[in-house]
Amino acid sequence: MDFLRGIINDPRTERFIMALIILNAITLGLETSQTVMAQWDTVLHLIDQVILGIFVIELTGRIIVHRLSFFRDPWSLFDFLVVGIALLPATDAFSVLRALRVLRVLRLITVLPSLRRVVGGLIASLPGMGSIVMLLAVLYYVFSVMATQLFGATFPEWFGSIGASAYSLFQIMTLESWSMGIVRPVMEKFPYAWAFFVPYIIVTTFAALNLFIGVVVNAMQSEHADAEAAEHEAEREMVHDETEPLMAEMKLMRAELTSLRAELAERLPKPA
Repeated sequence: MDFLRGIINDPRTERFIMALIILNAITLGLETSQTVMAQWDTVLHLIDQVILGIFVIELTGRIIVHRLSFFRDPWSLFDFLVVGIALLPATDAFSVLRALRVLRVLRLITVLPSLRRVVGGLIASLPGMGSIVMLLAVLYYVFSVMATQLFGATFPEWFGSIGASAYSLFQIMTLESWSMGIVRPVMEKFPYAWAFFVPYIIVTTFAALNLFIGVVVNAMQSEHADAEAAEHEAEREMVHDETEPLMAEMKLMRAELTSLRAELAERLPKPA
């Protein structure tokens, strides 16, 4: 067990798995080329199966070493799910699973600590992002109703219904062909339409969307701070574990010196 644990926790093993993930990403990309597949189909398929087999062996070793704690680690469960999908038969109704093999590339997230921190920050920002999404939904609804009432009769293709207005407003929010494609044609019929679109762009594009950036950056900073605190705690524990035997030996030596001092005091003649 200790030998297997040493192999699993060895940094060289992590680097080897990382290299296999990158190689697997390259082979999966090459499989999309008909020219390459016409010549190297068998070789690429063999490489894919060998890499998958190594992934299965590595996950099995981690399960044996960590046991139930493996299934309590979200990143380990992610690895298990990604590799497990590749083991399902990609035939008939499950042929779509063949395309999902590329998810194995996402194992780079679990291998690289920096990527784990980024993903952890994104996950931590989801509650705050949910509140911003609700705010945007309210804004979308309000502006969609207004746009439908103002421009729906003249431009039914863009603003004929709340759904069409919401889609058009989404395009305007992304600033994709918003001026020449939508706003200027509307302003030819409604010269003061800018009074509607300009505040809308300011509120959504330049304000609400920047809130997403603020939430994500704040979550990233918190995640980075937590990671640094965890590293410092691990360093303190390591130093404590290294110095604890020395402290025990020093206490033992002190006790022995005290005992020797007491014996010498008894043996030495007392002054008259």
